[in-house]
Order: sequence, then C-alpha cells, then structure tokens
Amino acid sequence: MDNTAITDNQKLAAEISVIAKPGKRARDYQQINLYKDVNPLDWEDWHWQIKNRITKLDEISQIIRLNPEEEEGIKNARGRLSMAITPYWATLIEPDDPSCPIRRQAVPLKHEFQVGPYEMIDPLAEDADSPAPHLVHRYPDRVLLLATEQCAMYCRHCTRRRIVGHEEHTDNSLNRWDAAIEYIRGNKKIRDVLISGGDPLLLEDEVLDSLLKKITDISHVEFLRIGTRVPVTLPQRITEGLISVFKKYSPLWMSVHFNHPKEITRRTKIACGMLSDSGIPLGSQTVLLNGINDRPYIMRKLMHELLKIRVRPYYIYQCDPVRGTQHFRTPVSVGINIMEKLRGHTSGYAVPTYVIDAPGGGGKIPISPNYILSQAKGKYVLRNYRTKIYTYLE
Repeated sequence: MDNTAITDNQKLAAEISVIAKPGKRARDYQQINLYKDVNPLDWEDWHWQIKNRITKLDEISQIIRLNPEEEEGIKNARGRLSMAITPYWATLIEPDDPSCPIRRQAVPLKHEFQVGPYEMIDPLAEDADSPAPHLVHRYPDRVLLLATEQCAMYCRHCTRRRIVGHEEHTDNSLNRWDAAIEYIRGNKKIRDVLISGGDPLLLEDEVLDSLLKKITDISHVEFLRIGTRVPVTLPQRITEGLISVFKKYSPLWMSVHFNHPKEITRRTKIACGMLSDSGIPLGSQTVLLNGINDRPYIMRKLMHELLKIRVRPYYIYQCDPVRGTQHFRTPVSVGINIMEKLRGHTSGYAVPTYVIDAPGGGGKIPISPNYILSQAKGKYVLRNYRTKIYTYLE
C-alpha cells in the first residue's frame, strides 16, 4: 500500500477525532456504552449516524434513565413521527434530567397522545393551499416545496407530524417533484422558492443537486431558500461535497431551526461555519416551547450564541396548535414578554420577529409589545424599552 495514502488517512482520522471530541455541553460518545467501540471515521459519517438512529426503547434506555411518562410515550410512538434520535444528539442529552431541553425535544411523552382543545391535524391548512403534490402556495410571490418526509431526528413539537416520519412510504424517485416544478414554471409571479420537508438535507448530494438545478433553471425564480434542522441534529451532514453543490446555485439562503443554547456545540459551529464560509447567509427559526426556551434569559442567550456562529435570529414562532403538542405551548403573553426583554436590551441583530402562524392558513402575523400609547392627527405618543414616554410629531 502507498505509504503516502496511509499517512493521509492517519491525518484524516486524527483530524476527525478532534472534531468528534465533545466540546462544551456534549458527552464524549465513547463514554456511552452503546458507542464505545465506534470508529471516529464512522461517527463523522452522516450515513452511519442515520443508520444508527435510536428508535427503540431498549436503545434509549442505555443512554438515559427513562421515567414512566417517557416509557409510555416511546411505546406508543409508532408510524408517523416515531422516535428517531441521531447518536450525535444523544450525546447532548442529560441522562438523569427529564427536564433537559435536548431530551424533551427528542424523547416522546405520553402527553403526545392527548388531544387538547383547538388542536388540529393541519393547523396551517397547508393541504388546502397545495396546487400540486409536495407544493404549498399561500403567499403571492413564493411557494413552499416539501421535498421529503424524512428528518434526521423527529422533533416532538413538529407541526407537520401528519406527513413527516413514515419511512415505509417514502417516494425516492427523481421525478416526484415534476408536477410542483411545472406549477412553478407556469406561474411567473413566483420569484421565491423555499425547500423544506421533512428536511431536504437528508437527500443525497446528487438528488439535491438535481432538484436545485430544476428550480434555478426557471427564469423567473430569483430567490432560493432551504429550511433545515440538520446542522443542529446532524452536523456531520455538512460535508465538502454538499458545500460544492450549494456553491453552484448562489444566491442560496438557509433557515436553520435552533431552539436552545445547548444545541450550539463545537460540532454545530463547524457545520455552520462551513455554510457561512461558502457564502450562504444563515437565519434561525425558533419555536417557543414551554419549559425549554420560555424564559427571557434563555432566549437572549440563544440569540447571542447564534450571532457568535454567524446565524442571524429571524423568527420566534408561537408553537402551532397541532395535535399532541399542548404540553409544549405557552400563552402568547410569554412570547410578548420575551420580546419586551430583548428589544432595547440587546443589539438589534439579536432581536428576531415573534410571529403566530395563523391557524387556518392566515400566514405569519407579527406580534410585539405595544409601543404606541396613543395617536392623533400628526401626533404619536410612544414608550421606549425603559417605559419612558416620548412624543413624535409628523
């Protein structure tokens, strides 16, 4: 064997071993019995991570100490939105703390099988606004393309739990988007396409390349976005090969789903850095979740950590009233209070827009504290973040 090749392979293994070592907020995967014999090269292979997702009660029991609510939830989580946790994400879970924010987003609870008042299967009425398979057209100049039903990890608060996560019925044919592409081609008002799912980064490089080419070949499409949680739940997926695909389709923007500061690890920082360095602007979409990020100091910390890894806070979403998520939702007043504690108390770049995606397909409606105390012709009485009163005359 070529000695040079051996040396290069050894160097590569050493580099990946350093990356795979836990940074702040992560356990060393080799300290977990389930993974103690895993080669660092395998650990850094996103296909290995997907193949070895935690899907069974006996597997998760080797990583965390389950409580009865979790055991019941796991036993009942079948079909759509079954439990699936990447080994990487498992290293972030506090094994003895049921309130761990990383754990609560990934491990099913019995509460998921209790339907609360006003909860719906499709609260955003996406199916009603679908003119072609895999496509949602709600706003005049933009569409949402649901490229896949699969995610790296199935978040328990998922708003698309009606369609996401059923492995057996996945259509892997390359022509499955043809009707959606033809609809976009035939509607010249569409200038902006958001590719989401599931998670489009679960597609293989060549499949994603083909999809991006089909869309960018449409002359009136000016703006292309990808919605993903992969840099958070499976950062190993951000590879040089994937980056090479993305570079072919500039300008390309990406919305990444971050919910808690503990999700921002050294490994996630590497993944986001690769994306930013390739010229992709990153924005964060956060869902407001009870007991996870509903305290102003937690949300402020998240926004600050995001800016440090070059991710611009974009939206905070009120948790949608999808069936089985009542235990995640907070009162709207909680979100308004968080915005009150952000606006003026930190840099504007760290202040996202708090929105309610209106049930029934009304779209995103911004919600904010009331800063206008009164208005008359040519006169506005305003308050600032310190509750001081000012008058603006037109």
